[in-house]
Amino acid sequence: MTRKPNELRPVKIKRGYTRATPGSVLYQAGETVVLCTASIDNKVPDWMAGKGKGWITSEYNMLPGSTSPRKGRDRAKVDGRTTEIQRLIGRSLRAVVDLKALGERSIWVDCDVLQADGGTRTASITGALIALVDAIHSIRKELPDPAKYPLSDSVAAISVGIVDGKPTLDLEYVQDVDADVDMNVVMTGRGRFVEIQGTGEEATFGDDELAALLKLSRKGITELTEIQKKALAKTWPF
Repeated sequence: MTRKPNELRPVKIKRGYTRATPGSVLYQAGETVVLCTASIDNKVPDWMAGKGKGWITSEYNMLPGSTSPRKGRDRAKVDGRTTEIQRLIGRSLRAVVDLKALGERSIWVDCDVLQADGGTRTASITGALIALVDAIHSIRKELPDPAKYPLSDSVAAISVGIVDGKPTLDLEYVQDVDADVDMNVVMTGRGRFVEIQGTGEEATFGDDELAALLKLSRKGITELTEIQKKALAKTWPF
């Protein structure tokens, strides 16, 4: 079935996919599949110790079988793209977190791409929020003030671009490769931007095209927020 330019790819979410972490989500957008897990460590980095604040950080990786040809493992050194994406995921989550309300503990969010077909960073952010909510829910009674929830809002992300002259939502790999303009947008559930990454791929774009892409991304993230809400059901905190 062919998608319209303003339609999301089908999204599937399975919470509790693994048992070792309090937050574990298998997130699928079209043919892109990401495992997002959230682990709790009852300490913070040394540079934050004694400040009464927690920390949230992320690691991202594409597993060897996620692409064809095979992607080599990041062992001795993490490549620049991986570093950029995991920092983006961490920033996106911390944008909606009250670190003082979390107490002096860290939450590690790991996003491992099992299968890649475009939009792996945006799928990681959207799935990571669900894993983070589940992890926080598991320690709610242990927070400095259990009545004060550490998250102020949800967050989700989507890719948009200009493909064949048309603003297009949620780019698959073949669309991403052919796009004249490629953009990743991170936004809160209340519609506040967290980050916008836009690039002309051997092309330029004007104010009207930028406005059209941002409008389309807002539509997509509004829909993703509803999908997150449905997946979390009674655990949805907002």
